[in-house]
Amino acid sequence: MKVLHVDINHPLIIEQFSELGFQNDEDYTSTKKQIEAKIADYDGLIIRSRFSIDADFLDKAKNLKFIGRLGAGLENIDIRYAKSLGIFLAAAPEGNRNAVGEHALGMLLSLFNKLNSADKEVRSGKWDREGNRGVELEGKVVGIIGYGNMGKAFAKKLKGFDVEEVICYDIQGGVEDENARQVGIMEFQNRVDVISLHVPQTELTIGMVNKEFLEKFENPIWIINTARGKCVITTDLVDALNSGKVLGAGLDVLEYEKTSFENMFTDGNLPEAFQYLISSDQVILSPHVAGWTVESKIKLAQTIVDKIKKKFES
Repeated sequence: MKVLHVDINHPLIIEQFSELGFQNDEDYTSTKKQIEAKIADYDGLIIRSRFSIDADFLDKAKNLKFIGRLGAGLENIDIRYAKSLGIFLAAAPEGNRNAVGEHALGMLLSLFNKLNSADKEVRSGKWDREGNRGVELEGKVVGIIGYGNMGKAFAKKLKGFDVEEVICYDIQGGVEDENARQVGIMEFQNRVDVISLHVPQTELTIGMVNKEFLEKFENPIWIINTARGKCVITTDLVDALNSGKVLGAGLDVLEYEKTSFENMFTDGNLPEAFQYLISSDQVILSPHVAGWTVESKIKLAQTIVDKIKKKFES
């Protein structure tokens, strides 16, 4: 098999593919159009998020047998069309689920204990104990939306914190386990104090956290999003932060997240809602790194190797 790698990943993926007898070619600089011109020569493609794999690209990939994406989902691939062509698709949510679970918990504890604002104040010479009095996770109801690999990893991390209960909501039935009880959306919205999003980006999840959704919660809530930025309407989140419906938000992903993210700052073209987020002590931001640890880089690569090896070994 000839495999083309278009994103840099942990070297073990190339090393182990070589041991399987695969020919590995690396191209980390060519444009998508240039890759399209030669993709017909390859049996396999390894990618993260460098570009989308659409129908036009797949039509040119005449001999492609598999695509391995080193990430949790396959949203940058036309899944339905790829499968219709008999192409095996491998993602690696198992590879970074632990990292995502730890990051979500870290964001939540930082928000509860005002660690970001307290750190800034101490560094600037301000010693305000009362203003930085935190709240405890003990006794809270934590709600997880999307109870797959990531959601389950987060729920597992909550064991030992003496929360009142961990509940989950998912469009698929029968996903609950010993760490979370599955409930309907009405019970979810009536009871939770904390929401953590762990859903893929789909037509159903884009914009799911909006004004109407937020207004249905009985309690003021905290929101953690380590899933996808487009799942949250930022302007509606800001309105909820201002009204007190949302007490704080930990956002590893943003609606504005894209290749030209930095240009918003250099061009002075920051959306008003985003300006609020970056100036608010109620908000913690990180650059889509929840699943981006030293260990997860290894696990992601190994997961893809294992899945492809299992599929094609004879």
